Amino acid sequence: MATAVGNRAQGKGFAKRISSHLAAALVVFCLAQIFVVAKMGGSLVLHLGIIVAIGGYGVAARGLERRWQMLEQGGLSQHGLTLRFRRDILQLWGASILGALLWIPVAIIFRFLFG
Repeated sequence: MATAVGNRAQGKGFAKRISSHLAAALVVFCLAQIFVVAKMGGSLVLHLGIIVAIGGYGVAARGLERRWQMLEQGGLSQHGLTLRFRRDILQLWGASILGALLWIPVAIIFRFLFG
C-alpha cells in the first residue's frame, strides 16, 4: 500500500492531490450544509451563515495548498510527505463533514430563540 501511494505521488505531486481533495471536500461541505439547513427549516440568516462558512473554508483551503507547495519544495523524504499527506487528508475530511453537521445545534438554537 505504501509503495502504491508513493508511486502515485511521484506521478502527481502532493500539492495537486491536496487541491483535488480540497475541491471534493468543499462540494461535500456545501451540500451537507445546505441539506442540514434546509431540513431544519433554515431562514435567510442561516443561509447567509452558510456563505460566511464557505468563505472561511476557502481561506483555510488556500492556506493548506500553500503549505503543501512549500512542503514539496522542502527537503522532506517521500515517507515524511506521505505521512503528513495522510494526516492532512484525514483532518480535512473530518472537518468538512463535522463542520457541516455543526449547523444542527445552531439551527435548533436559532429556532428556539426566534421561532
